[in-house]
Amino acid sequence: MCGGSGGRDGVSGPEAAGVREFWGRLGVPGLIDVHTHFMPDRVLRKVWAYFDAYAAGGGVEWPISYRHEEERRVELLGEFGVRAFTSMIYPHKAGMAKWLNGWAVDFARRTPGCLQTATFFPEPGVEEYVRDAVEAGARVFKAHVQVGGYDPNDVLLDPVWGLLAEAGIPVVTHCGSGPEPGKHTGPGVMARLLARHPRLRLVVAHMGMPEYADFLDLAERYEEVRLDTTMAFTDFSEGLMPFPKAESGRLVELGERILLGSDFPNIPYPYVHQLEALERLGLGDAWLRGVLYGNGARLFGVR
Repeated sequence: MCGGSGGRDGVSGPEAAGVREFWGRLGVPGLIDVHTHFMPDRVLRKVWAYFDAYAAGGGVEWPISYRHEEERRVELLGEFGVRAFTSMIYPHKAGMAKWLNGWAVDFARRTPGCLQTATFFPEPGVEEYVRDAVEAGARVFKAHVQVGGYDPNDVLLDPVWGLLAEAGIPVVTHCGSGPEPGKHTGPGVMARLLARHPRLRLVVAHMGMPEYADFLDLAERYEEVRLDTTMAFTDFSEGLMPFPKAESGRLVELGERILLGSDFPNIPYPYVHQLEALERLGLGDAWLRGVLYGNGARLFGVR
């Protein structure tokens, strides 16, 4: 588990206390965050550079709230009481995924609380290195259809999806069209994938933003489909791609398959705001307890 309760930057102490107070009054032992990013330093800095330039390219201002060195970022999650988290890695071209997976193995081994994460790309040899990652202990995979610019139905990936479905390993997938659509984003692409692999433990990142209703449809149709809350319902996202209030009842009906995600450290607001945004949905403490801890604990066997 993540350790630490202090705050050496002068800000995280009060902030951490607020996060802990939030989940403490719900009676859960902490948080399970299925969507956090840890990756090799030079890769992460390129990600940060992308967000730094986002406004200049016509997007909104996207300040990185937790632009710290790796050790400090891990400490912060511990101070927040995050008991389990991921190291969401993803390639944007061929030849990266196997290297990223090797880095992620080392990171998980030296980082208590990290759910060992792996990724893939449609390329020759992908089935072999995904199998190697599973055998090395990967507990969750990340697929970024938007950044990777690939079709998840690519024939090279078919054995990969089958392998992961058989192994029961969740795949957090950025497949919605937010913040910008990609050539292969959207619910139709994933519907075709699930038709062939109905037992795939697909976790739709960002609640499928902005195609919320369509991805909720897929979750109703396939019992292993889940959605993570990453950036959804926050002031930032509601100003750009608001969740339709008419769909709120479905969040309750699918409550056991909604998981906390944050996008830490790449978020433009304090970590606690994601929690507050979920609370103000008004779906009740039992729903919140499941989203913040219980659902993830069951999925990953966290005690």
